[in-house]
This record gives sequence, C-alpha cells and structure tokens, in this order.
Amino acid sequence: MRRIAIAVVASTLSLSLAGCGMLGATEAAGEATPTKGDDLTVGLLMPEETNTRYEQFDYPIIKSKVAELTNNKGSIRYANANAKNSTQVTQMERMIDDKVDVILLDAVDSKAIAGTVKKAKDAGIPVIAYDRLAQGPIDAYVSFDNELVGEVQGRTLVEALGAADLSDQIVMMNGSPTDPNSAQFKQGALSELSGRVKISESFDTKDWDPKEAKANMAKAISKMGASKIAAVYSANDAMAGAVIKALKAAGVSGDDMPPVTGQDAELPAVQRIVSGEQYMSVYKPYPQMAAAAAAMAVAKVRGRDLQFESLTRDTVDSPTDKGIRANLVPVVALTKSNIKSTVIEDGIYKVSDICTSEYKSACNSIGLK
Repeated sequence: MRRIAIAVVASTLSLSLAGCGMLGATEAAGEATPTKGDDLTVGLLMPEETNTRYEQFDYPIIKSKVAELTNNKGSIRYANANAKNSTQVTQMERMIDDKVDVILLDAVDSKAIAGTVKKAKDAGIPVIAYDRLAQGPIDAYVSFDNELVGEVQGRTLVEALGAADLSDQIVMMNGSPTDPNSAQFKQGALSELSGRVKISESFDTKDWDPKEAKANMAKAISKMGASKIAAVYSANDAMAGAVIKALKAAGVSGDDMPPVTGQDAELPAVQRIVSGEQYMSVYKPYPQMAAAAAAMAVAKVRGRDLQFESLTRDTVDSPTDKGIRANLVPVVALTKSNIKSTVIEDGIYKVSDICTSEYKSACNSIGLK
C-alpha cells in the first residue's frame, strides 16, 4: 500500500469533481460511451450502527454528492446491516435483483461477502469497496490509509508517555477480527509500539462491540492492576469510551487516567479529549472520502473510464485480487491542540456542539470558544 504523509485535509460537502481527484480528466475522456445518464441508482451498504459516523456523515454526504452530480435525478438505495453479515448478504442480493447501477459496499465481513460481490459482477453491477476492503472482484476501493491510522495512534501514544520504555505496560483493544481494517490498524500501531513499550494484554473485539471492550478491559485491570497500566491503545472511539468506563469503575480518574487512543472523531470522544479523559482520536475527513466515493460511483456507471481512473491514484491488494485501483485519503491525529483546525474548520461540529454546559469550563481552558 502506498504510504501517504500525515496531513490535515480541508474538506466540504460541496467538493468538486476536481477536488475528488478529477484533475487528470480531460474532454477526451468524454468520448467513452456512457452506460447511464443522470437517472441512476447507487446501492449503498453500511456495516453497523455502533459507530455513529455511518449514519451521521458517510450516508448523508454520499447522498448529497450523488444528487449534486446527477442534477438531483440520481438516487441512493441505502441499507445498514447492523453488524450482521447474513443481513448484509440479503440486502446486497436484493439490490442485485433490483438492478441498481452500482454498489458502494462497506462490508461487515470482508471475506464472507466475496461470493455476493461475484454475483453482482456476474449481473453486470460494479462494486466499489468503501472504507473496508471487501474480497472478491471489486472494481475499486476508497478508504483511508488504514496502516497509517494505526501508526498515528501508536506514535501519538508513545509521545504521550514521554520517556517511554519497556517497563510501560500497554493494553491493546483492537477491532473486529472480521474487519480487514482492524488488522491494518493493529499492524500500523505495532510498528510504533513494538520495542518501545511492553504490550501486556491484547484483545480482538468482536463486531467492535463496546460492551465486549469494557469486559476485556476489566479483565486486563484485574490481571495487571489499574496502577500498572501506562496507556491503552483503543482502535476506535466507541471502544475508547468503554475502556475509560472500565478504568473509572476501577477507581481511576483525573490525572491518574492513562492516555487512551481512539479513531473516528466521534462527538463524545472529542468532548472526552477536551476534558482530558481521552488523549487522542484519529480524524478522518469523511466529506472527502464520501464525496470521492460518490464521484467514483457516478463516473463508473457513466462509462467515463479515464475520469474513473483519475479518481484512483493508488493501488491495493486483497487476499483474492491484486492491483485494485484505490483512492486512499490521508488522516490526522486529533488532540486538544487542533480541534479548531480540524473538526470545527471542516464543519463536522460547531463549538456549541462540543462545548455544552458540562464541558464549558474545559473548553475555555484550551481556548475553544
């Protein structure tokens, strides 16, 4: 996977085609015979609802961008599988039967969905893997550089510890073993943590379930002792919240709270960062990724091959296919110091969303007004 420098990416819901990577397209690209006009249907399959970003950001941004690109004539067929692969298979098969023009797929189980991806391919329906790299004959992939996400988490955690050494005991709360992103997050994190700290306990969390993360953290606390835990690598914000609850239940609070990582810049996590309970999250500019996915889907259906290729400047490999065209969006470590220049500047949240009465004092202390 091509490495991408860490960067803050300014993004907007009204991202133009050029901003999505269409700069390489020319009028000559229009010579391709379009397979569909504005009246097209994009099937959008999301994996679960525990992570609030899918419902709050990805879906509405993709819906808005498809409408913009099709003069409000294109439509979205949306379904969320609520973390059940069997449900997602049924949802996808229904979209195939209904002859949607293209499918954007964020897989619950990237391996198990491969046969259904082939069904879509056999039916002449392109499938673009979104966020998670599904197996099977997908046409393209749009996501963030997942290994880099883990590197950012691991590096920031080491920096938070200061003069870290192998006596610093770390708990790793990894994501779901059926999500290929989880393995990449872990790999990236380990590249920064290994040899610098001692990883005393490590858990893979089924379906990214915060309840399981909390139970696993309680096990780690019971085994290690709360005072021995120097930091916690949590792969996402929902689990970070559960980890912090487990630490609080063990009597840890205030300045004794160890640094805890996260990912997705969920609002409760941003508030925990403001208050000092959570050390960091990874901000992934959803407007850029979602708008790029919508542009890729519309361009693919229209047969604009050269434009489509210019939207996919990277390549990735899955266990079943090599050299998959991809668009990998950069990410940034979100801490107290850059809330204003990231999630607020990009329009994800307003100061009033973050700085509710409970967090007003903490916001004032870091100049967030």
